[in-house]
Amino acid sequence: MINILFVFLSFFHPFYVSVTEIKHNAKNKTIEISSKIFFDDLEQQIENENHVQIDIIKPKDKAKVDLLIANYVKRHLQIKVDGKVLAMNYVGYEIQEDAAWCYFEIPKVNKVKEIEINDNILFQLHKEQINMLNVVVEGKRQSTKLDAPEGKVVFKF
Repeated sequence: MINILFVFLSFFHPFYVSVTEIKHNAKNKTIEISSKIFFDDLEQQIENENHVQIDIIKPKDKAKVDLLIANYVKRHLQIKVDGKVLAMNYVGYEIQEDAAWCYFEIPKVNKVKEIEINDNILFQLHKEQINMLNVVVEGKRQSTKLDAPEGKVVFKF
């Protein structure tokens, strides 16, 4: 469903939307995060913030692009679990159609009662930006959308 929505919206881009999936993996005691962002917007915002020119699709220096993407997303997507800010570990990214999937993981999370998310990805680039969030804990899924400039939400499980 999300992929269909993303493909549909990509035909009409300038709709500005990202989709972030956050899932607690109780077996591995991790939180798995994946953010789907239009790569042209992500590239432009990273260039604006860092005063560099990059090519996300065919990077000349993949390690540098990985670092820039990781730093950007970490600054604009913060996660608190049960009142504690948790650091996200960057796993990598991949391009699918006109989007970049950016992957992160938070280790050593035994149980989740509450997740507070601050997601302002691309809010500086587009005042019309919409960030969709899907959170799954113990098989229970909760979703919402954040319209710029409001980027904060709390999910209770």
